[in-house]
Amino acid sequence: MSLAGTHVNVGMMTSGGLAPCLASSVAYLVEFWTAALKAGEISGLTLRMYVDGYKGVLTGDSGVVPPEAYGECGRLHDIGGSPIGNSRVKLTNIKDCIARGFVKDGESPLEVAAQRLIKDGINVLHTIGGDDTNTQAAELSKYILEKHGGKVVVVGMPKTIDNDVVPILQTFGADTAAEQGALFFNNVVSESSANPRMLIIHEVMGRDSGYLTAATARKYRELCKKTSFASAPCFTATSKSRDVHAVWIPELHFSIAAEGERLRKVMDETGCVNVFLSEGAGVEEIVAEMEAAGEEVPRDAFGHVSLAKINPGVYFSKRLAGLVGAEKTLVQKSGYFARSAASNGFDRKLIRDCAEVGVRSALEGTSGCMGQDEERDGTPIRAIEFERIKGGKVFDKTLSWFAEMLGEIGQPMA
Repeated sequence: MSLAGTHVNVGMMTSGGLAPCLASSVAYLVEFWTAALKAGEISGLTLRMYVDGYKGVLTGDSGVVPPEAYGECGRLHDIGGSPIGNSRVKLTNIKDCIARGFVKDGESPLEVAAQRLIKDGINVLHTIGGDDTNTQAAELSKYILEKHGGKVVVVGMPKTIDNDVVPILQTFGADTAAEQGALFFNNVVSESSANPRMLIIHEVMGRDSGYLTAATARKYRELCKKTSFASAPCFTATSKSRDVHAVWIPELHFSIAAEGERLRKVMDETGCVNVFLSEGAGVEEIVAEMEAAGEEVPRDAFGHVSLAKINPGVYFSKRLAGLVGAEKTLVQKSGYFARSAASNGFDRKLIRDCAEVGVRSALEGTSGCMGQDEERDGTPIRAIEFERIKGGKVFDKTLSWFAEMLGEIGQPMA
């Protein structure tokens, strides 16, 4: 059903964890919807922002952007985080929604959300989030159609710094997060000079995919290669001491004993060891140890292991410190620093291209999650069918640049 020539009520929400793309996604969607209005493609436009993601949909917390403010939305490109707030809410997790006060006992979150969108007259819902956010929106749209005979076009925008959504080539914010993580470590690495035999674990976000850790290491090494070091033997700050010495990601099955033996030699030579660790690396091993000890494994509303609470970085630092003979260990997490940045140029172009096609798809009545469809010839940007969207895409460790990086730092490809 085409929306051309009609008054379109557009709802927008951001959901899940932060990523350097949320504000720009809102800004570009506003830009292309207002362009459609100015071009006479639609007869009217209402832009409604739901506050704090699905929480706002459930509680009715939203606001309409006044037409005189449309032109100001371009300012959003310069800010990080979400301009309308995020939350982690699963509409099918009734117990959690009740416990958090989003719905009353006996109510169905799906029904409450459906009634809200119907009451607000929403024709198009833009969900800016990861695979969970977008597949939930598809279920909500299906529910409204089946239970209420209504039609809500859902056009998702793929936000996740993990870059782990099938079949999308590149998710919004991942490149910016890698760039910011590199800048973060470019300062942190100087801590290697604070103590003899220093072990630094740089823990990078990434539950199932090692993309962000690998890309961050790559971008950091590009920065490092641009740095000139004093050559006199009395100076211990060298390209080798400031380099990445190990990249541990879920896709690599490594022996910590073997890596400890290899990195002990690095420690003896440079007086420090710098490890880039994906927070998802070794999680199965950690969970197994916790369960064997009778400990409760902390999980979020979606059932995912709460990585912040099990601390993979601390776990591995304790195991590696003795193997490399570290006198002091430092674990630093770049995740919150990296994910809260504003979008860089690469991501802004990607977001803009997807927003432009996304608004066009919505006008045509086509639902889907926007992105470069790597299962189609030429990886076109299109509204990808929601039933094909899923998380957990693994990083391709056979990529030439990654294999070359491991070779340069002396780490075996496991």
